[in-house]
Amino acid sequence: MKSLMLRWLCLVTLSLPLLLWFVHVITRDGPSPPVQSTGLRGYMRINPGRKEQFLDIHCSHCALVSSSGQMLGAAAGEEIDKIGCVFRMNNAPTQGYEKDVGSRTSIRVVSHTSVPLLVKNEHYYFQQSADTTYVFWGPDRNMRQDGKGRIFNALLKIAKKYPKVRIYAVTREKIQYCDSVFQNETGKNRMKTGAFLSTGFFTMILAIDMCDTIHVYGMIDDNFCSRANHSVVPYHYYEQNRINECRMYKVHEHTQRGGHRFITEKAIFAKWATRRKIEFKHPSWSL
Repeated sequence: MKSLMLRWLCLVTLSLPLLLWFVHVITRDGPSPPVQSTGLRGYMRINPGRKEQFLDIHCSHCALVSSSGQMLGAAAGEEIDKIGCVFRMNNAPTQGYEKDVGSRTSIRVVSHTSVPLLVKNEHYYFQQSADTTYVFWGPDRNMRQDGKGRIFNALLKIAKKYPKVRIYAVTREKIQYCDSVFQNETGKNRMKTGAFLSTGFFTMILAIDMCDTIHVYGMIDDNFCSRANHSVVPYHYYEQNRINECRMYKVHEHTQRGGHRFITEKAIFAKWATRRKIEFKHPSWSL
């Protein structure tokens, strides 16, 4: 028995250098362990053929510029352009409106429904404005990545054509998180009430994720449209012959299916502004 144990001990001793050499080879030549991705995990880069990459930007001061007609005559452009990161939404232009809305765009948050508008003018958005980071959001049916997501496929083509442009998609998990935030704040299930979160809601969530201080321009509060002397402005500053802002808000707030709850969202933002560094200008809010 003692002899057998000595043989096993000798065998292990002789095998140990071989085992260590094998481990060294595997470690040296084998696949490297995955690198932990940094950044905001709710925003995934659309970047064909490359590793998983998340949006990794932090700003001390941000300007969130509304697309509202309230921006007309605001003369806030110079002030906005001095702020570190400037957020805009969908296809809101700056050209011709620089005096009121500024000229810089750091982050553009875009709804799945507005993607065709950007693709139609791709030279401007993805070549002339190549220093802008784009964040796209949409329901899973349009943004799924199995080849059946129509909008995701269109964005993938753009990412291949303009590989230097930073294009991100809000992840399914982040969309679900935003739904849960809406429900926690209102007590209402977004889907059961037939509502869609607005691009403004996703932009505010992203700004909170990215920024220490947020300066919001051109956004009205939840009581604005019920005041007798409220100003009548177009829904978008760049579509001046369309429906006015308050009428659009009221239609969406009370529609049974497919509407944005703009007024409810503004009430949520007012609550957040009492707990975070969020300031509203043109018009200012009484919190």
